[in-house]
Amino acid sequence: MTRWIAASGAFVVSLDSTVNIAFPAMTVAFAVEPERVRWIIIAYVFSYAITSFVAGALADRVGHGRVFAAGLAGSALAFALAGLAPTFGWLLVARVVQGVAGGGVYGTSPGIVSLAVAPAARGRALGFLNAAIGLGLSLGPVVAGLLVGVFGWRSIFLLRLPFALIALAWALLALPATPRPPAARLVRPRDVVRAAVLIPGALAFIANAGVFAIWLLAPFYLVASRGLAASTAGLLFTLTPLGTTLAAPLAGRVVDRLGARAPVAAGLALEALGLALLSRAGPTSSLGMVALALFAAGFGLGLFQVPNMAQVMAAFTSVQQGAAGGFAFLARTLGTVAGVAVLAQLFGTRRPVIGLGPAAAEAFLATAIAVVVGVVLALATTRD
Repeated sequence: MTRWIAASGAFVVSLDSTVNIAFPAMTVAFAVEPERVRWIIIAYVFSYAITSFVAGALADRVGHGRVFAAGLAGSALAFALAGLAPTFGWLLVARVVQGVAGGGVYGTSPGIVSLAVAPAARGRALGFLNAAIGLGLSLGPVVAGLLVGVFGWRSIFLLRLPFALIALAWALLALPATPRPPAARLVRPRDVVRAAVLIPGALAFIANAGVFAIWLLAPFYLVASRGLAASTAGLLFTLTPLGTTLAAPLAGRVVDRLGARAPVAAGLALEALGLALLSRAGPTSSLGMVALALFAAGFGLGLFQVPNMAQVMAAFTSVQQGAAGGFAFLARTLGTVAGVAVLAQLFGTRRPVIGLGPAAAEAFLATAIAVVVGVVLALATTRD
């Protein structure tokens, strides 16, 4: 039951993919430029990037269940604040609250599932968790595509409030407060500043910076450039997280049997291929080709993330699994923040000059090249 509870909390947090499809509606509602939606992402992701590591390390001392439950309670509060936001600034504050709370969930869930199994089964356990995260990311755009057109963008936050409360009640009733003896002290800098930790962290940074080109720019390409309805765009957009969902359990089994090197490099290569295909997409490109590119990038990310996270978890001791899980999400989310900030700037600079579609294509190409660099780094440094 422990891994199901952890997965349920991560699922609720991962439903934040509903937000991306609502970006065009938010820009209209608050009368802001498309480039400013990056702050909706950055306010949230940067907050949980930092909090996830702090929460994970703290959980090693006070109990993973307590920090996990606090994260769910804070998430419920943030959903209410965001759903009622009267101004763009209010929404950004709510997103910071949401990010701090989400970090409590993301930072503790890997430690919760890894401590519940033997080290030989760690890959499958983390695959289960990442599949739950991918499922939340997959369902979000579909649900948002239906909700935004009927109830407006506020519904994407208010919808998640009851789910967060249900997950919180389940955690309080059934999740052990301290699954293992607490660590004697908080994680030290030298526990982190090691090649066994920093190299997988750098690869996670690159992979997530690359894939968030899709999360940031694909909604504008599908809705604004292609003229698709929000519901249709949501169905296409969900192919990226769906690919991640389907790849995660497979990757977990592969890493337990064969090691990390092959799935890490193959996942990054497939992600780069998907991004490169998206850089070739134009207003009249085949939707089949666009769908294939979106799915390939997501499947590649899922194939990469599980062995990458397993490497990070294995680099820490059993009493530092909270810190390990927090660092794994810290590396992911710092990549996301950097990717969003840089790509939004590139997109915003080029869009007035060459137009929305070509500017998005240039951003996709830039991320594809960055992920190819990640493939080379993985082949040169990753060990089974």
